[in-house]
Amino acid sequence: MSPKLRWLPLESNPDVMNSYIKNLGVLGPFQFCDVYGLDTELLAFIPQPVKALMVLFPITPKYHEWVLEEHEKLVKEGKGGCPDNVYYMKQTVGNACGTVALLHALANNYKDLSIDNSNGFLDFVKETWSKSPEEKAVALENNKLIADTHGESALEGQTEANEDVDAHFMVLVNVNGRLFELDGRKSFPIDHGETTDQGFLQDGCQVVKQFINRNPDNVNFNVIAFAGTHQ
Repeated sequence: MSPKLRWLPLESNPDVMNSYIKNLGVLGPFQFCDVYGLDTELLAFIPQPVKALMVLFPITPKYHEWVLEEHEKLVKEGKGGCPDNVYYMKQTVGNACGTVALLHALANNYKDLSIDNSNGFLDFVKETWSKSPEEKAVALENNKLIADTHGESALEGQTEANEDVDAHFMVLVNVNGRLFELDGRKSFPIDHGETTDQGFLQDGCQVVKQFINRNPDNVNFNVIAFAGTHQ
């Protein structure tokens, strides 16, 4: 990560995220909402379709061990790298994981969104699409719109913003029937297999459960869905 740039962290709060994307020019037809539990009965309350799941999870020694094991396994299997149809950027700004996750959610679904491009956000997505994950990160570092919007959103949460955090955002998205985990701190997107528009919410929550099972004694997990606005 860039030693010079460090932002205040975002709160995992649908109201904060919805204000954020509105300020970027996203008009709909999707918005963020809470996921109150991973059981089928509770997931039924989430409006469909669901386009992405933003997950806040604790950074622990067990997590770091898993990331190393996962990386070695996938590289050995030849599953590293980023598919051309997936928008993926590295995280080089401290505490920017919330924004990186949010950008991953929006960029991989931008064709399904209504976006007012008067501030240039859609231009940013299109102009950086073909760039490498590292080049996208540099573009984010130099984008005043997103940096300013992040800063405003970081101050909107219900908890006091603090630079020292031990939690991290990633996002799950459905790209052409594949469930991808996009985490700017990892080396490449993680392909979790086939999914469907109808099954994405359930499939994504199975991945979240894997994260929880690796840290069963830690309750600091939070999930919000980027979903339809009506049942």
